[in-house]
Amino acid sequence: MRLLEYNDKGEFSLAEFFGDEVPRYAILSHRWGAEEVTLADLMDGNGKKMAGYSKIQFCGEQSKRDGLQYFWVDTCCIDKSNSTEVAEAINSMFRWYQNATKCYVYLSDVSRRPFDTDDKSNAPWESRFRKSRWFTRGWTLQELIAPVSLGFFSEEGELLGDKAESRETTCKEDRAYSLLGIFDVNMPLIYGEGKEKALKRLREEIDKASKGIKREDFSVAFSLSNVSDVEHFVAREAELVEMHRTLSGDGSRRTVVLHGLGGIGKTQLSVAYTKRHKDSYSAIFWLNIKDEDSLKQSFTRIAKQILREHPLASRLSNIDTNESLDEVVDAVKAWLSLPNNRRWLMIYDNYNNPKLPGNTDPGAVDIRKFLPESYQGSILITTRSSQVRFGHTIQIRKLGDVGDSLEILSNTSRRERLIDDPDAIKLAKELDGLPLALATAGAYLDQAYFDSQDLWLELLQHSDSNDPDWVQQLAKDELSFHNTVRVLSNHGFVEVDMSSQELIESQGYSMHGCVHLWTVHVLNQSWDYDLAKLAVKFVGSHIQGEKTVRPWLIQRRLLQHANRSSYLFLTRLVTDARMAWACHNLGNLYKIHGKLVEAEQMYQQALQGYKKAWGIEHTSTLDTVNNLRSLYADQGKLVEAEQMYQRALQGYEKA
Repeated sequence: MRLLEYNDKGEFSLAEFFGDEVPRYAILSHRWGAEEVTLADLMDGNGKKMAGYSKIQFCGEQSKRDGLQYFWVDTCCIDKSNSTEVAEAINSMFRWYQNATKCYVYLSDVSRRPFDTDDKSNAPWESRFRKSRWFTRGWTLQELIAPVSLGFFSEEGELLGDKAESRETTCKEDRAYSLLGIFDVNMPLIYGEGKEKALKRLREEIDKASKGIKREDFSVAFSLSNVSDVEHFVAREAELVEMHRTLSGDGSRRTVVLHGLGGIGKTQLSVAYTKRHKDSYSAIFWLNIKDEDSLKQSFTRIAKQILREHPLASRLSNIDTNESLDEVVDAVKAWLSLPNNRRWLMIYDNYNNPKLPGNTDPGAVDIRKFLPESYQGSILITTRSSQVRFGHTIQIRKLGDVGDSLEILSNTSRRERLIDDPDAIKLAKELDGLPLALATAGAYLDQAYFDSQDLWLELLQHSDSNDPDWVQQLAKDELSFHNTVRVLSNHGFVEVDMSSQELIESQGYSMHGCVHLWTVHVLNQSWDYDLAKLAVKFVGSHIQGEKTVRPWLIQRRLLQHANRSSYLFLTRLVTDARMAWACHNLGNLYKIHGKLVEAEQMYQQALQGYKKAWGIEHTSTLDTVNNLRSLYADQGKLVEAEQMYQRALQGYEKA
């Protein structure tokens, strides 16, 4: 959006803003006349000589009086020589008037001369006002309806009056019912439903009448099955109101970013928002953006949600959700970008490793690749990073009221009247307003053996007699495993993994990232190479071959743990050459999922390990060389592929 700024010297300058960066502004409504100032006129300095320049001056001066730095005038804020920009502006016009802080209606054919300034009844200007040609112009209808605050001004720039905003009705519902005739729609009158529900039904009927399409055509049942939820959400009312105000609109793109410390309550605030405002959206989708693999699996889950209710959905119905995840992502984004599918809400949770300048972590995620292309719908992002700055940012701070902290303690402990308990009050103050109550600033993930999400029994059932007794006992059978995990769950350290992906093995358990960091920072201050090797052994052993029934279900589940294991190899936190077989299996897993760079890294690690442990002509070494040959061919590196082929061929002939 291109806006004008009026400086103290009486000159104008232009500034461009994108998306949610647009500041508060005033907007002009008028009828076009002779010698209107275009963008080109303003840029080359000829505008001051033209008749239409006075309107721009009026708008700039009035916005300044109203404390607004920027203002918009259609004649010179749109490049009329650019047909694409003109089309986009026309489609955005209602929203621009709706979002304006002030709208000034400049009536060039209504003059309030000095002799009738004090005349309050039947003044001559009133009859001219009623006959103004502004009321007959087609474009001014939306300019009358859309703005929140609208004032009428004479050609001298004097305020004549404003749009009535304080109309009242005896029944609350009549605020909606009284508009039925204006919008030419019909709906049942249900007195007692309340103003908000009546207005919601009215908006839906207007949508149906104006677009010729039902919002229900894109509706997907609301579900929080893959999200941990608390029964009683406490406080954060101001944040909920700000989120709703920012995300509400006409269906064009709205973005809110919640940022704050780990465990501060960002996810639960998002859950509370969706539960409160679920009826405002046709579909609400939850994505885990902890890493790229988790995010792509979230898109797969969303695709299945959509197909359950819309089996003929374009593109989605022709894709096997068990095959290319990239195709699934593109198909879901395309469905969200369909015309009139504008009422969805996408929640990108745990965006804690964003791809930003200076972040060299290869696992960092660029969220922009996973946003729908069309400028529509609502987006909510939770992150620990204050550097994620696109959209409207809301910092989530510690709870300031000790009473809120006591309420959380009461809800989770199921103990009443803690407000009168001095020990409870002391504890609440000690926890310092942190909902998860753990200090995690400065902790890092470098000393974790597994990923924090989704650990399950079968993954751990690869131990032998050389492994620690506690590991063997833990994974002995289902009863031993669940009895152990139940203790951790009762104390709030782990919870049942809420992922809704299809399972062919037992349910997993997850640990909140904040608790995970605490265990790393406090419990595992020194690195245990044996435990690291044990974790890698479990992951490498559980990678299923293609002959397994539906192997992709376990492979996808393993990816996040595979990323952790490969990191341990690449950073020399696991150095035993005898673990080369695990690197080889990790390479196979990555290759199956199209992660060719990661596959090459693991194959190279395996090759070095096999050469050191078994020698260059061992069949395991040659198998890895052959896999590298195949990988290079897939990457189009034909020279390297031929070298690996010759090397493998010569080795096999000797063997």
